[in-house]
Amino acid sequence: MSLRVTKRLVFHIGGYDPILPAGDAYRRFLRELKRFERTWSVEASVSAPVIGPDEMRWTIITKGGNWRVENQFRLVRWDDVIQGKTQEPLWRRLPLGIFAFFDFAFGGALRAYLRINWHYAIFFLYPFTLFAFLSVTALAIGVLIGRADGLIGSISGLTAFAMFLAGPWRWLHLASLFDDWILARDYIRDGNSVLKQKLDRTAEQIIEAAREPGVDEILVLGHSLGAVLAIDFIDKALTLQPALGLSGPRFAFITIGSSVLKIGLHRGARGFRAAVARVATAPGVFWGDYQARVDIMNFYGSDPIAEMGLKAGAMPVVRRVEIGRMLEHTTYRKMRLRFFRLHCQFISGNDRRAEYDYFMLACGPLTAECQTRNPDGAQGLIGADGALVAQPCTGVRR
Repeated sequence: MSLRVTKRLVFHIGGYDPILPAGDAYRRFLRELKRFERTWSVEASVSAPVIGPDEMRWTIITKGGNWRVENQFRLVRWDDVIQGKTQEPLWRRLPLGIFAFFDFAFGGALRAYLRINWHYAIFFLYPFTLFAFLSVTALAIGVLIGRADGLIGSISGLTAFAMFLAGPWRWLHLASLFDDWILARDYIRDGNSVLKQKLDRTAEQIIEAAREPGVDEILVLGHSLGAVLAIDFIDKALTLQPALGLSGPRFAFITIGSSVLKIGLHRGARGFRAAVARVATAPGVFWGDYQARVDIMNFYGSDPIAEMGLKAGAMPVVRRVEIGRMLEHTTYRKMRLRFFRLHCQFISGNDRRAEYDYFMLACGPLTAECQTRNPDGAQGLIGADGALVAQPCTGVRR
């Protein structure tokens, strides 16, 4: 089977992002696609988006000298689930966030974070430690003033706490981080019926897509916590169609800046680990996992299968990349301490050709497996003029 792609169907599911409206996602895609065109000397045209409750979809036509690819892009939406959490009253979210902290701490996840990647442990501890500091500071203010007058001290302490919630709580995005861990804990312990129905419908769409004539590749891209949700619906699709990827279009699953271990290292996530094992051993599924050292929100240098204590297999193929090599030096210097922006570089356009490029995976002329197995990615396979160079991809299964 050819390693070239002329028609691709992409399912992208993003991470926990409570700020991004649906229309902004499309506009950001267009902006970053322009960088892809400049970097790789290619042309791209994009249709208007079709927005539904479960997904946004649009078509991207990319061209580069001797190739042309039609890409049907589907952005799996779960922003309504995120917004549902953010709209709950603060008096409810604060104790739920603290409860989530203790659940992950005593559920073995924090200890595993410290062992595998201390940067991620800091990311986990950051919102809760800062909240504890603000709370203790408000309490200290109340106690100090309360030495003179207990009532005024109590009022002063509560006022200080309210001011912290109105100021630093918002400025430092602590609310979003609390909500993220609350949702993660719910996913492990209780599930979410609305989210489950969305993921089930996405799995059914994948099965339907596998029957479409002319599709060369079905590609699932899971970013951050979206990688966890992608495991969920791919496992469902495999239940419906165990031979997925063995006939018809190739099936590739790419995790980028993944939070798979965020969930998988919790002792209570037995069902999720079983789903990971099924996806990793599915004979028709290629799984590639991209990790970056400077991204504190992923588990750089880890093998997710081994860390979860699952039976070793061929998947995923782990690729470690350097975000600094994807960007111009001045651009990278500006963002190197903006950790969320670094995390989002996994889904942004590159200034330079590199071994990892989100848009080359999603819109380029070579299969995701070919690009992932090749240590240099699409470099060396795409000429300076954007044309495809006739070089083989090694290690590709079919």
